[in-house]
Amino acid sequence: MSLDDRYPALSDLREGARRRIPHFVWEYLDSATGEERTKARNRDRFDAIGLMPSVLHGEFTPDLSTTFLGQKMPLPFGISPIGMSGLIWPGAERMLAQAGKRLNIPYSLSTVATAMPEDIAPHLGEHGWFQMYPPRDEEIRQDMLDRARAAGFKTLVLTVDVPVASRRERQTRSGLTNPPKLTPRLLAQVATKPAWAAGIMRTGMPHMRMLDKYTDASAKGRSTTAHVGYLLRTSPDWSYIKWLRDAWDGPFIVKGVTRPTDAKKLEQIGVDAIWVSNHAGRQFDGAPATIDALPAIRKATALPLILDSGVESGLDILRALASGANFVMLGRAWHYALGALGEKGPDHLASILAKDLEANMGQLGAETLAKLPKPFELRR
Repeated sequence: MSLDDRYPALSDLREGARRRIPHFVWEYLDSATGEERTKARNRDRFDAIGLMPSVLHGEFTPDLSTTFLGQKMPLPFGISPIGMSGLIWPGAERMLAQAGKRLNIPYSLSTVATAMPEDIAPHLGEHGWFQMYPPRDEEIRQDMLDRARAAGFKTLVLTVDVPVASRRERQTRSGLTNPPKLTPRLLAQVATKPAWAAGIMRTGMPHMRMLDKYTDASAKGRSTTAHVGYLLRTSPDWSYIKWLRDAWDGPFIVKGVTRPTDAKKLEQIGVDAIWVSNHAGRQFDGAPATIDALPAIRKATALPLILDSGVESGLDILRALASGANFVMLGRAWHYALGALGEKGPDHLASILAKDLEANMGQLGAETLAKLPKPFELRR
């Protein structure tokens, strides 16, 4: 049976990952914060967006390519940064960077990944993005930028929607700490997931390796969700954005924006793109769905816009593009793919999304992404 037959949709990859990774890892990957209303809202609001079909266009092959920040890409989506990717699937950062290179799409490495920029450098393609959580110390900040640039990352992404640690109750109940400690309870879960366990035997227990250079602080006194990165991190302000704009000579994206007024001010400061995100519901359970926040931000700024949070299909990508986004990023989805299929997962996910884009563009009569119809509200 082919992968297309076994895993025709992202939901199949999600279920495959749930079966193959330990429960405490699954809770880290799949959970949000609070009652997970924002996570559910992201999904519900995508489902409420309609696109009117159009017929009698004759035969055509949809063109999925797009141009973002001056670079032509064959697909309108990329790979979001996720902290501790290598916990979710051993070697995840390398596998995803290689997939980004093969597919010629952006791959984003997190500051709190289990691989350093130097580790990823040999596997990086043309669209390497480095995602920074804002260090308080200016010397550390500059050193991180220098390391990312030297490793071949050309675009800087500053995440601004994590001023404090979120509670993430599901993660806490699972027993996961940062760095992970394999208690007897967690070891019992690992014993039932041989593929994951074998990978960890090869790579070692994951931790936030980029931060090793900057701290040897112990984990005492921190909550289970407030990892060592919070000892270095600050909550940035507008002067911080200006500092980074001056310090980084490539494209600069700010991630975690949901207010139009913030978008307008970021445009005035000189950032190159804005990433509309609510952190997939992992930080604040009272946030608007990003797809709802997007249209007002589109009206407020002429900057290119990225959207994430709640995207689960090619149709969702089209909904986002039709609503004002210029590009779409997915995070959990790539890790569901890794959990289900290991190294084969990212290419299969990209194939699922591309085929869904083509099928739905055919229904819409849209030969290119620029010809998508205007979205409307579906009534139940």
